[in-house]
Amino acid sequence: MIKKDVIIIGGGAAGFFAAINIAEQNPTLKVAILERGKEGLQKVKVSGGGRCNVTHAEFIPQELVLNYPRGEKELLGPFHQFMTGDTIEWFEKRGVELKIEEDGRMFPVSNSSQTIIDCFLDEAKKLHVEVLYNQSVKNIFVSPRTQSRGLNFEISTNQDEFSSEKLVIATGSNPKIWKLLEGLGHAISQPVPSLFTFNIKDERIKDIPGVVALNVEVKVLGTDLSSEGPLLITHVGMSAPAILKLSAFGAIELAERHYKFEIEINFIKQSFEDCMEQLKELKQQLAKKTVFKSTQFDLPKRLWHKLVLASSLDQDSRWADLNKQQLEDFAKQLTQAIFKVDGKSTFKEEFVTAGGLDLKEINFKTFESKLHKNLYFAGEVINVDAITGGFNFQNAWTGAFIVAKSISG
Repeated sequence: MIKKDVIIIGGGAAGFFAAINIAEQNPTLKVAILERGKEGLQKVKVSGGGRCNVTHAEFIPQELVLNYPRGEKELLGPFHQFMTGDTIEWFEKRGVELKIEEDGRMFPVSNSSQTIIDCFLDEAKKLHVEVLYNQSVKNIFVSPRTQSRGLNFEISTNQDEFSSEKLVIATGSNPKIWKLLEGLGHAISQPVPSLFTFNIKDERIKDIPGVVALNVEVKVLGTDLSSEGPLLITHVGMSAPAILKLSAFGAIELAERHYKFEIEINFIKQSFEDCMEQLKELKQQLAKKTVFKSTQFDLPKRLWHKLVLASSLDQDSRWADLNKQQLEDFAKQLTQAIFKVDGKSTFKEEFVTAGGLDLKEINFKTFESKLHKNLYFAGEVINVDAITGGFNFQNAWTGAFIVAKSISG
């Protein structure tokens, strides 16, 4: 039996952040990370297209929580303890400078996730955190000797037996660990994918992958779900923030619909009536020109062409010749275009789930289990998830930091 003061299950972002902060705040504690893979920090590696989207430049807790479909209420207190600014300062103190991009996402100045990985590995080594790889946890046993006396937890892996006084679960979306937590009496909200793109086959978006409409409104018909922002047309459908926000906030509802539903897109963020007025004006101003060649509303040219043809106009239709019905058809394509969604695809490699440990069973002042003393949680193992943009990592840093403070204090 290998004895440690603190064992952290999961060598990802939350696991490493918790371990480093525990070891730094209380150097007398023997801390070990158990990671099932042959290397850790895999999500850090692929995040932000290999650049690692560390956090988001939102510095007001009340605003930051609005990016969490699950966890909004619970994270308000924790964000007052450890916030975006604290994350930036933490990394800068360790020689990792972050930069803010136009959309608010924050990355290391190096533009490489390896910078973050190296920082964590160096800090862990310096602080004598033991990182044990290829340790797949098979069982977690709470010792009947109870919490006040010595070693509370016994952990069996495929290789070894461990015991520790304090245990941190930072395994992300791991069904096997959720099963073990159920065995300890915890309730688990069933996981469903949270960040995903929409699969759509439609002539209007065929053969134009890479086209971005910068500011659209999207609604899921038959629901209250709506969002706005940039929309990207892909080889299989649609992506970018306007779609990803819907996928996060609608994760449970869209899963119940088996990812088959209809969306309505307003490509120009104007009402149908206002659009009609503008089209009538264009009919006068551009009378002799063809509609096909006179792109309007700051839309990408290739998308404009597709919407023109979808309105039963042809490439030679001149503005002057458009009748009322044709104008209405075109206004509908611009402001009320309906698309059928049939399935989903993972957003890059960033697989995020809605679901996990029931939030009612966690004390958010310490991130400790309400059922078992000295059992803590950090990151996506709990039922918290966010939209894309660095918010999931901020949840990991905040939870892990508070866990470290609770354990080492």
